Amino acid sequence: MTADNETDMKEAFQRAQKGHNNKAKLVASLKSRYNKLEDKTPFHEEFVHYLKYAMIVYKREPVVENVIEFVAKFAASFQTAPKTEEEEEEEEDDEDDDHPFLSFIFSFLLESHKANSHAVRFRACQLVNKLLGSMAENAQIDDDLFDRIHQAMLVRVTDKFPNVRIQAALAMARLQQPKDPDCPTISAYMLILENDSNAEVRRAVLSCIAMSPQTLPKVIKRTRDVKENVRKLAYQVLADKVHIKALTIAQRVGLLQQGFHDTSEAVREVVSGRLLPAWLQQLSGDVIELLHRLDVENCAETAMETLKAMFKSMAAEELLQNREQLDNRNVIPVDCLTCENVIYWRALCEFIKGKGDDGDEMLDQVLPDASTYSDYLSGYLKMIPVLSEEQRADFNQLELVMTKEFIAQQLIHLIGCLDTNEEGGRKRVLAVLQEVLALPQTPSSLISLLTEKLLAIIPDEQRHIQSVAEIISDVREPIMEVRQVVDENQSRRQQVQLAEVKVRVLEAKQALEDCITAQEFSRAAELKDSITNLENQRNQILQESSESSEPADKEVRIEKNDPETLLRCLTMCAELLKQMNIKRPVDPIISALMSSLILPSIASAHPAVRNMAMVCLGTCTLHSKELAKTHMVLLLQIAQLDEVKIRISALRAIIDLLLLFGFQLLSETSSAQAAQPDEQDDNAASAEEEKEDTAQSTLLMLSEFLDSEVSDLRTEAAQGLAKLMYTGRISSAKLLSRLVLLWYNPVTEDDTQLRHCLGVFFQLYARESRAHQEVVEESFLPTVRTLLNAPATSPLAEVDVNNVVELFVELTRPSALFKPPTSTEEVCVHDYLAVRMLGEMLKDPTAPEVRLYTKTLNNLELSRDERVREDLQTLLQQLVQVVKDRVCLRALEKMLHQLMDSKEQEEVFSKSTLQPSDVIADEAAADGPPKPVKTAKRGQRKGSTARGGRKPSRRAESSEESDGENVPESVPVVRPSRRAKTAALEKTKLDLNPLINQEANVS
Repeated sequence: MTADNETDMKEAFQRAQKGHNNKAKLVASLKSRYNKLEDKTPFHEEFVHYLKYAMIVYKREPVVENVIEFVAKFAASFQTAPKTEEEEEEEEDDEDDDHPFLSFIFSFLLESHKANSHAVRFRACQLVNKLLGSMAENAQIDDDLFDRIHQAMLVRVTDKFPNVRIQAALAMARLQQPKDPDCPTISAYMLILENDSNAEVRRAVLSCIAMSPQTLPKVIKRTRDVKENVRKLAYQVLADKVHIKALTIAQRVGLLQQGFHDTSEAVREVVSGRLLPAWLQQLSGDVIELLHRLDVENCAETAMETLKAMFKSMAAEELLQNREQLDNRNVIPVDCLTCENVIYWRALCEFIKGKGDDGDEMLDQVLPDASTYSDYLSGYLKMIPVLSEEQRADFNQLELVMTKEFIAQQLIHLIGCLDTNEEGGRKRVLAVLQEVLALPQTPSSLISLLTEKLLAIIPDEQRHIQSVAEIISDVREPIMEVRQVVDENQSRRQQVQLAEVKVRVLEAKQALEDCITAQEFSRAAELKDSITNLENQRNQILQESSESSEPADKEVRIEKNDPETLLRCLTMCAELLKQMNIKRPVDPIISALMSSLILPSIASAHPAVRNMAMVCLGTCTLHSKELAKTHMVLLLQIAQLDEVKIRISALRAIIDLLLLFGFQLLSETSSAQAAQPDEQDDNAASAEEEKEDTAQSTLLMLSEFLDSEVSDLRTEAAQGLAKLMYTGRISSAKLLSRLVLLWYNPVTEDDTQLRHCLGVFFQLYARESRAHQEVVEESFLPTVRTLLNAPATSPLAEVDVNNVVELFVELTRPSALFKPPTSTEEVCVHDYLAVRMLGEMLKDPTAPEVRLYTKTLNNLELSRDERVREDLQTLLQQLVQVVKDRVCLRALEKMLHQLMDSKEQEEVFSKSTLQPSDVIADEAAADGPPKPVKTAKRGQRKGSTARGGRKPSRRAESSEESDGENVPESVPVVRPSRRAKTAALEKTKLDLNPLINQEANVS
């Protein structure tokens, strides 16, 4: 090749560095010269020579990126145009005609991917990615080259540098074969999504992975990723690439539930702004059909959130478009009610109601007045059939009734949207609710909701109690007509009496006639009065006889004690107590309900009745300390003896009472208050002992629940103890140690609620105050000893002690407090922790845990108190003389020197010293220094992680940030002005020309 040609090649690469140059012209010019050459080898070698200058630069410099872009365009320009079917038939037997330059550049890149330099590996993968991406959709390459690229990129996706892995993953995008269940590329992608510690690598894979039944679950799982950007991209991929029919109902509902409650606003916007519109478009904009795909009957809350998210993006005119389903009364005809359209109606009304005064006019167009709606609701509720025991065995009839009950629930919710300010409408609503609650055919599942709406309409709390008590009385003791049965004995006695009276009348009349004949008129007058009385008596007997001969109906109150009636009454009572102000004392009506309904139901044989009675009793005792003292023993007994569900209700009541009144509630009994004056001293001493014993036994019972095999009971006990500790009702290092061990125990791995509760509690508890940190510090050694001494058969043997120690160090950091100490001279909890560990090491300097303690010592934030430093130096000097392990000895000597040198001490305080053992170097680089919460979570989820950490120099070497090229950005970046960008580029601009001009290096 001539010198002119060399200058042209060199000039092309120099001009390619400038972004404003037209690369298409450069490519055309260089390609023209290439085509004129007979021997292509020198051109290939020279081209690669200049390319190498750019490939050794790892930083994403604009100059280098321009060169890489130019090289990719130049190589892609040699791609053979796709052949037609006729050309393929003609050249069937011909050998593959891939362009020599394209084959050469691929070979060079595939040889370079194994280079020791991570910059070269990165640029090689980047170029392979760009070359494959620039090819036509129907481009074909040689099978051998395909396999070579495939194998090389499969190796590079395991590179230790995130940027290399990203480019390798992107390069394999066009090598996927979704129809092949054994495709190595897809297998590698799924492995990366599951295990790669770098978020940008996971995002790169998400952006290019092909959707298939095999990969879909993996992509859905990334919607729960720890990184916001990954979750956001996962939702975008699902919106763009996955049809709603390809997802199961559980997957659709799960995606929406997680998305709407995501902690990131950006993720929530993607769900409402991209995923929902995409699904709606796939269903031709039919909202009712979308609701049908979500199974609203079992996921009503998710459906409500979905609809309200859709309504937010609609104009007022759009909101009213679907009101054709309403008739002229602004209600859905009863025979047209379905689960989907009724929940849409409810969501629409609640959304418009939420607009306040601005939505009043619109609400009138989608909802009738209160009186009309009350009649409509009453009519529908009375239509719900009551199934017999035989009918309940028929699944179809049971499903039909459950559907009607769901629709009724949504209609009852709509009461909250009615305008009840007008007196007539409000009275009609109250009358309907009271009537429906008293009806025996009203389903039990609606009682709580109906009571809630009734109490919401009644403004006065005393009227709340009276109204509910009256309804409970009507349900418990309904007025019933009793038919009186004819008494045959009484009828026979009346007939005998009537016969006697008739005989006496005949006798009196005969005597009267005789007296008249004998002219005894005074006697005749007496007989006449007697006859009149006898006839009156006869008439009375005849009347009574006629009344008793026909059965009559009589209205009487009959008390009902069947389980269904008791459950309905208790449900109303529980809702009433829940709505009452906690400061309101128990009035006579509530006391009457306690004695007549709640306490007798505690002894019911039916578990559902007992459970609801327990809820009522626990809620009622919160309003009266005297009631709480009276029934505390009963609650404690039930928490240990009854069925699981009832024990949980009793346990919740006990925890609530202890939170409200404290542990002194356990010792305040009526017998102690009634002690005689001369026995006060003895009774006071015995009461104090009783108080301690009762508190200890109660705590023992609660802590025993932590070992329960029933996960729900274990979770409830852990939550209750955490609340008691956080509020200061309990201060126990032993109990805190139990909770930490429970959190790390592999047995509780599936108890999501338990893990989440304790994870939040540890952080909030330790950061609340210095006193709480001291409790954490006191529980440190017992926890570590328990784990170190755990037998091999115990689940605790699988827990990584390093992670547990890191948790304690993070929880006790002075800087972690919500109000950190203002003075560094103040003695901190880490000082005491250091003394404890040094004392533990002095007991046995040869123990295996000495290495763990020495490693932890260098992660502590020690104060500058002179006395503490002197004590630590003394202990360290003693340890240095007895410890034989070299690693431990170096760590101890390092800490001793730091304590003795104030300058080094300041350097230690200025750095973050914690390096979690289970975080690999790439993750540490990409995600920044670890936070306390993340350290705890990793320890929680990984019980057996690597115990050794990498050297700082090694960590620094692999801490390059990943760029995430070709991965959609999750958060829009505000673009700086052109002038600002120009100034910034000028300061950091890299120029390859000096390197290129070093002719001595040119081969």
